[in-house]
Amino acid sequence: MLPLVLLLVLALVEVAVTARTQLELVNAAREGAREAAVSPDPAAASAAARAALGDLASAARVSVSRPTVVGRPATVEIVLRHRIAAPVFGGFAIDLRARATMRVER
Repeated sequence: MLPLVLLLVLALVEVAVTARTQLELVNAAREGAREAAVSPDPAAASAAARAALGDLASAARVSVSRPTVVGRPATVEIVLRHRIAAPVFGGFAIDLRARATMRVER
C-alpha cells in the first residue's frame, strides 16, 4: 500500500509543478501583450515577457505579432518545453503554451 501512496503523492507534486509553470507562462504572455499594446517595438514585448518568466526565459520561445494599426490585436505566444522530472513517469517532456492578446493602443 505504501508504494501506491508514494506514487500518488509524486504524481500530485508533478501536477502542481506543471500547473505553477503554466500559470507563470500565462502571466508572462499577459505582460508581453500589455507591452505590445503600448509599444511599437515587438522586441520590447518579447523582453517584457522574458523578464516576467525569470529563470524559465532561456528555455522559452516567445513570438510577438503586433500590427501598426491602433485597435487591432497584438498577440504574444510563449511555448516552453517542460520536463516531467519523476523517473517513475519516464521523464518525458511536454510543451506548455500560453497566449495573450490585447488591442494596440498607440
